[in-house]
Amino acid sequence: MSKDFFMRYYVGHRGKFGHEFLEFEIKGDGKIKYANNSNYKKETLIKKEAYISQSTIDEIIRIIKESQIVEENDEVWPEGNRIGTQELEIKLGNDHISFSTCKIAKISDTDKCK
Repeated sequence: MSKDFFMRYYVGHRGKFGHEFLEFEIKGDGKIKYANNSNYKKETLIKKEAYISQSTIDEIIRIIKESQIVEENDEVWPEGNRIGTQELEIKLGNDHISFSTCKIAKISDTDKCK
């Protein structure tokens, strides 16, 4: 099953310091990629790659299945805005979903969501 698995999370915005974002992706072979871009104080893009164990991948897949997120959709979610955007993409077997919504800065932001 894990060869048919992919997950990507992105959160970012464009502001006075340019395109600032954090992104990570996990592939079924265990490869995990991380990227963090901020031009604050003239920082540069940070990129890291590593491998995680099969048991870690299995646990992530278990959590995704148990959450039933692949059954959901983002139709009523607020769209990304000037504050930012979040994206979640998951491929699990024959299921492939991609969600996009506004950046959630604090837990009270979720009070307005369905």
